[in-house]
Amino acid sequence: MKIVKETVGGENAAVTAQDLELIGALARKPLGAEEVYTFSVRLCDNEIDRDFERFSRQTLEQLAPMFVGKSGIFDHQWSARGQAARIYKTEVIQEPGRVTRAGDGYCWLKGYAYMVRTDSSRDLIAEIEGGIKKEVSVGCAIEHAICSVCGCDRTVSDCGHEKGQEYGGQMCWADLEGAKDAYEFSFVAVPAQPAAGVVKSARWGSAARLEEEAALGRKYLEDLRGEVVRLALLADRELDGRAMKSLAGKLSHQELEELRRSYARRAEERLPLQTQLCYETKHVAFDEENRAFLG
Repeated sequence: MKIVKETVGGENAAVTAQDLELIGALARKPLGAEEVYTFSVRLCDNEIDRDFERFSRQTLEQLAPMFVGKSGIFDHQWSARGQAARIYKTEVIQEPGRVTRAGDGYCWLKGYAYMVRTDSSRDLIAEIEGGIKKEVSVGCAIEHAICSVCGCDRTVSDCGHEKGQEYGGQMCWADLEGAKDAYEFSFVAVPAQPAAGVVKSARWGSAARLEEEAALGRKYLEDLRGEVVRLALLADRELDGRAMKSLAGKLSHQELEELRRSYARRAEERLPLQTQLCYETKHVAFDEENRAFLG
């Protein structure tokens, strides 16, 4: 099963002698510190994401060596022209005191990538430094997607539990287990793992602020889903509210916005807005007795 997951992260990393040795193992010739630009990226973590899926820590540890030597591209377009960087080192980071929604300790896979400094790479390096290019997505192959409610392998059969729904007070998600291969990481526009945050540095802001922004994002999506359901029921009284709510919970931000606009138009056509005040337009005979009140 091919998995594509987005996250946020990227910061400049100082080049050490050990880094140059690892980079040299991937390059065709030794490269000096002045010839390369290095940065780190948050590849993926073990938090439940917007797809209600999560990598287990064991899967992250399996993926770590698989990503070494893999290319950084754009929007998952596999072409030699789109190759921009290459990962030369990875490590799994454990954040003490932080717990995932699944109840275990939070950890994430950090990748260190390098680019060769050339005229053509100058703009991309400037965009990374300026915070324009910071969202990344990973492509990898996973063997199993285990249902958190019943333990069924969803890659083999459908257990009927819907990801994101609650059963007996327990939310359903899929644990992604058994890493088979890592393909690449890609610079993308929209991340799918907003709770992962960015690689810590003063330039990106504090963890508290990132958590606040993530909470605002989740609240916005929750309100948007509610608005889509409301407009859908106004536009079509025959729709099942529970089914519509379940559907809205699975849609992306872009899909929800498109549905909101569509249902808003249909609801307005079905229930056109009317003004509360009606103005008399027909001719009324002038009342001579009221002439005295005219200024």
